[in-house]
Amino acid sequence: MARLTWPRTLLWTMALLAMGYVAVCVLVGVRQRDLMYFPGLTRTSATGTDLTLVVDDVRLRAWVVNPGRTHGLVYFGGNAEAVQQHRATFSHWFPGHTVYLPAYRGYGASEGTPSEAALKQDALAFFDHAADRHQSVDIIGRSLGSGVAAHVASRRPVERLALVTPFDSMVTVARHHYPWLPVDWLIQDRFDSARPLARFEGEVQVVRAEHDEVVPAHSTRRLIDALPRASTTVVTLAGAGHNTVDADPAYGAALQALMRRDARAR
Repeated sequence: MARLTWPRTLLWTMALLAMGYVAVCVLVGVRQRDLMYFPGLTRTSATGTDLTLVVDDVRLRAWVVNPGRTHGLVYFGGNAEAVQQHRATFSHWFPGHTVYLPAYRGYGASEGTPSEAALKQDALAFFDHAADRHQSVDIIGRSLGSGVAAHVASRRPVERLALVTPFDSMVTVARHHYPWLPVDWLIQDRFDSARPLARFEGEVQVVRAEHDEVVPAHSTRRLIDALPRASTTVVTLAGAGHNTVDADPAYGAALQALMRRDARAR
């Protein structure tokens, strides 16, 4: 009997483990956007926002600093970033630009629920709004926002593009953090940045953190390798982590240098 019981027990154990693994995969597949977007950390009142755009009956809001400048600049933030906190800093850093700080769907004072398709659509709407009012519009995208910025830059005339702690694809990042999951099959919001930027004709600046614990170095490297070499510069912030780039004076200096070159060229 013992000889018969042991194989059955092993088979049952393996079956239960397999069922548990499948259940985890299903749960991650269903709740994956909860692992990617953290709008609850950014919510605020619409009072004090400067701009409202309506896209598909969803009210999206943004903050605007340095209004009335000849050139525009749109900043797309990270997945838990309250972009309004940059108003004073960006006003000082980019005096020659009107800076737009849009809140993604579900973020800040914007309505709706975030998804890759929605964020990309909304980003184009904000860019077009700025392009109608300025001679040219530049873009900065940080972390998740680098994927949003890449999409806009591949579809609109952008002369200067800054990508801060960027990735080549969200799939690569997910593989790094969840190597035991079939993320290639599961992930829906892929934010493939490398492919659309391969033919980008403007100037690109990549700002990466030396000790980025969120975006693996090989993901950023793949993005850099996909960019046109002649128009790409790379700035590495020594000692910085993914969420501490703001503390390094070289971060602001790099972004300012990019935009100042832009201003002189015009």
